[in-house]
Amino acid sequence: MKLYNIKHNQEQVDFAQAVKQGLGQQQGLFFPAELPTLENIDELLELDLVSRSAKLLSALLDNELSEQQLQEMLGKAFNFPAPVEKVADNISALELFHGPTLAFKDFGGRFMAQCLGVFSDGEQVTILTATSGDTGAAVAHAFYGMENIRVVVLYPKGKISPLQEKLFCTLGGNITTIAIESDFDACQALVKQAFDDEELKQAIGLNSANSINISRLLAQVCYYFEAAAQLSAEQRKELVVAVPSGNFGNLTAGLIAKALGLPIKRFIAATNVNDTVPRYLQSGEWAPKPTQATLSNAMDVSQPNNWPRVEELFKVKGWPLSDLGKGAMDDQQTAASVKALDEAGYLCEPHGAIAYQQLSEQLSAGEHGLFLCTAHPAKFKESVEEILSREIDLPKALADRADLPLLSHEMGADFAKLREFLLAL
Repeated sequence: MKLYNIKHNQEQVDFAQAVKQGLGQQQGLFFPAELPTLENIDELLELDLVSRSAKLLSALLDNELSEQQLQEMLGKAFNFPAPVEKVADNISALELFHGPTLAFKDFGGRFMAQCLGVFSDGEQVTILTATSGDTGAAVAHAFYGMENIRVVVLYPKGKISPLQEKLFCTLGGNITTIAIESDFDACQALVKQAFDDEELKQAIGLNSANSINISRLLAQVCYYFEAAAQLSAEQRKELVVAVPSGNFGNLTAGLIAKALGLPIKRFIAATNVNDTVPRYLQSGEWAPKPTQATLSNAMDVSQPNNWPRVEELFKVKGWPLSDLGKGAMDDQQTAASVKALDEAGYLCEPHGAIAYQQLSEQLSAGEHGLFLCTAHPAKFKESVEEILSREIDLPKALADRADLPLLSHEMGADFAKLREFLLAL
């Protein structure tokens, strides 16, 4: 598989190199040089999740990893379901929170761990990643206990939910967590600075597990096919998908699925008040504002890293950007949507609720809507309970860690200090 750097097209790498390298020159994102059109979609949708994913990733990777290798890797990575649940006659929810850290990031994090296990050849690797909530846990658990791999997770202090924090900041071992006294965009900027420091990269074998890593992105393509496989042929004909969007990796994966031939009529990018993309789609002006903290904290991103890939894909496919649906909601509207879903008999958390509301408002007659539920409601226990005025149960994965002490370091958004810290590990 050949991938090119969106910012520097002459830089071309294979999949293994892209996984190990993370980012290209000038912090450019890697993008597939060719996206095959899969002819046998209906046959693929008859297969189970792992077998289907092995076939479609084998086609995407142009056999850089064999279908047999992928079957084995994905059997370890995707060892949990992604069920589609009916919410209304014309709306379904794709539940992506049945993995070990109760969030959609488990798909990408666990596949990336399998890839690095194959590609790193025993070399020392330091994975540096920023999280607005769920990536940190998924990456930490995916790589926990792996030899020769150290994970360092940066997150905005006080701006993720307490249970999200407990899930990955209580592991220790080869997992180091740092609470940065700023917002997610500052954490992301520190990661990018580290990748621009060639001496540091070489010294610690630097890699990133953010959704900028191509292995994570391609893994996410697989659950769009899994969702379609659980819908009827009739529902698939007029399928509209709403994606809660922060860093825009999830939406990018869905668009790649569409490019491969999955019949998705259109997408809706649903954001909170950090609405850089909806405003850009409206006005054509890229004008990020300071990031605001919201109930849907994983989407508190003003400068989404994956947006260049979205634009690149629309350009390559000749799709007009105006085809992309959009919508933004404040906390009051988000809370109202959580309540509305609960009254309809479906317990949801703020991110999924935003996607549901935008979908229900933009769905046309005859269309079937699918919205992505990216995290278990219990990961946002405090805010969901406050909205619904009742208690919700903790699943075992959270209950087991709820009372453990935090092992995080604290640091200002200072690259010199972070650099010193990383070199001392």
